[in-house]
Amino acid sequence: MQPVLTIDERSNIDSGTWFSKLSLPLRHDILERASVRRYPDGATLSSRGTPAEAWCGVAKGAVRVGSVSLSGKQVTLTYVEPGTWFGDIALFDGLPRTHDATAHGETTLLVVSRADFKALLAAHVELYDALLRLNCRRLRLMFDQIEDLNTRPLAARLAKQVLLLARAYGIPQGDEEVRIGLQLAQEDLAQLLGASRQRVNQELKSFEREGAVRVEPTRLVVLSKDKLLAIAER
Repeated sequence: MQPVLTIDERSNIDSGTWFSKLSLPLRHDILERASVRRYPDGATLSSRGTPAEAWCGVAKGAVRVGSVSLSGKQVTLTYVEPGTWFGDIALFDGLPRTHDATAHGETTLLVVSRADFKALLAAHVELYDALLRLNCRRLRLMFDQIEDLNTRPLAARLAKQVLLLARAYGIPQGDEEVRIGLQLAQEDLAQLLGASRQRVNQELKSFEREGAVRVEPTRLVVLSKDKLLAIAER
């Protein structure tokens, strides 16, 4: 028997911003064609340069998307959060995967094979429009990141990144505190921002002094979103 999603995993898929806006018949057909796969932390999901074989939705955990530079340095582009679908670009253009994808923490994926992805497109014209909108959103986010990298200081970019992580992985604690559930070392944050771990550490200590965050081993706790917003807008 195929493994099935847990209640929480199914909730993550159903409440995904993109997936939840699809028509009921399309959502049903996607779920009918998808298989459930569970991976341990650090498992390789796909490698740069390999053929694209599947379209995936994250039901639990996170997927780290990145690569290794010519000098051997790890580069992290993003963490794909629960409720998000990825892998469709290479299925459209037929070219190899552009980056490595690995499980960050215990991760559950819904996996739709290349053949089933093509069948869904043939049966649901709606899926073309939905994926076009999804990729337009990705492009806008990418342009925003490029602009931030070239125009904003590290403190502002770090504050913005922490706010994004809190929105995607935040666990409310009390009135204002939000613990970021995604386990990230300072080196992981540094890779996301294209900065050194030492500089990220310095900025986080500054955030602590301002009462914006609390730094714990492999965890961040947001104490004040307003203070982080103020830093991000400097």
